[in-house]
Amino acid sequence: MHANAQLLRDFYEAQGRFYAGEAGPEAVTDLLADDIAWHVPGSNAIAGDYRGRDAVLDYFAKRRDKADRSFRVTVRRTLADDEYALQLAGGRATLGGRVREWETVGVYRIADGRIAECWLVPFDQRAFDEIWA
Repeated sequence: MHANAQLLRDFYEAQGRFYAGEAGPEAVTDLLADDIAWHVPGSNAIAGDYRGRDAVLDYFAKRRDKADRSFRVTVRRTLADDEYALQLAGGRATLGGRVREWETVGVYRIADGRIAECWLVPFDQRAFDEIWA
């Protein structure tokens, strides 16, 4: 397994513990570059460009809290090279009393063994916006 694919595997395992309320933000902190940028498209409650580790951690907490700790990611495939990793993943959360599911592609730029940037790309942007309204 490529080192950057392993980095994403470690990240999603730690993030899963954070989303479930089993770990604090320190579970993922060391896997993120200090100047990380995280891009979430759309017109919804979690959309935006988050810059810097604190802003990205706040975004993760916002998703966790909005989903009342029910948010889960299922990694489907990861492709990686020395600079980028691409991940196909499914999301699931209980939002507004309903179990909601979606699919995304995450494009990650990796620098110095840490996630430096992420572009989240939902398969169906309109549905994603509705889910996270």
